Amino acid sequence: MLRTAGILAAGLAAAFALNLLVANAIPPYPALVINLCGISIILAVSLNVINGLTGQFSLGHAGFMAIGAYVSAYFTTTLRYFDPEAARYISQAPLLDGLWGFPLALMAGGIAAAVAGLVVGIPTLRLKGDYLAIATLGFGEIVTILLANFRQVGGTKGLTSIPGHADTFWIYGAASVCITFSLFFQRSTFGRALIAIRENELAAEVMGIGAARMKVIAFIYGAFFAGIAGGLFAHLMLSISPANFGFMKSVEVVVMLVLGGLGSMTGAVVGAVILTILPEALRDIEREVNLSGLRMALYALILILLMLFRPQGIFGQRELSLKLLRRLVPGRRKESP
Repeated sequence: MLRTAGILAAGLAAAFALNLLVANAIPPYPALVINLCGISIILAVSLNVINGLTGQFSLGHAGFMAIGAYVSAYFTTTLRYFDPEAARYISQAPLLDGLWGFPLALMAGGIAAAVAGLVVGIPTLRLKGDYLAIATLGFGEIVTILLANFRQVGGTKGLTSIPGHADTFWIYGAASVCITFSLFFQRSTFGRALIAIRENELAAEVMGIGAARMKVIAFIYGAFFAGIAGGLFAHLMLSISPANFGFMKSVEVVVMLVLGGLGSMTGAVVGAVILTILPEALRDIEREVNLSGLRMALYALILILLMLFRPQGIFGQRELSLKLLRRLVPGRRKESP
């Protein structure tokens, strides 16, 4: 427990230092990319608990992100206290207006996404493989269609004029919490049970592990942090629409995991950073040669080459450690037993 608290404290200190650096020394566009990297880290690490540790195949993470984004943004932009007796709104400002209400709005978005994860998880997580992927994909599409048809949240235009409370400290502070909790989750008895389900679900059930219940809990956990990531995204970009949370967003998060290595938290972090920065870095190449679409073609080619030569991902199922770094030192021989 003390080690976990130390990791969390170090992460929050690093988030504070990075916030000072971004605010004072980095131009706006690179700062935006850095912040998007933090949001991608939360998405990838939370999905790693579902797809990596538990061995499921969920394609509905963008749906949970959308729920968290819209609920938190609605709380900070629109929701007001309505007096039914007077038949009018009492407060002119939103209930969670101001920076003090932002963490409450984030928690509301995370809880709403977790409830959605429970509602979806109970009937679908008895499914496996492609069937689960299709069910979660359908959930994500249902969420975007419903949001596009609700005028209370802007319909297809979405919500605008969202306050910009999500600075670098909030984003990387949330990422630190997500990584720390996920690391503790992974190393706990519960995490070992999830890994047992991934390796052989039938054998895990024979040993007394309730696979269905465990998978639902993992799904709720991943959905909660996806909702937190959605709330941060909304308050970073200042406007959101259903188009921000389509099918391709879920695929993007899954590709981050595959790139870094399914089951590796380090891989999830590295994959999230690479796949957030890479399209923006290739944008300059596309601009120089003046060839539209070259950026995405190069992006796809790099991923194809990686999957051909490193199909298990950059880290596989391993985590970054001092022992692993020593092995990467050129010319170092293995120690004799």
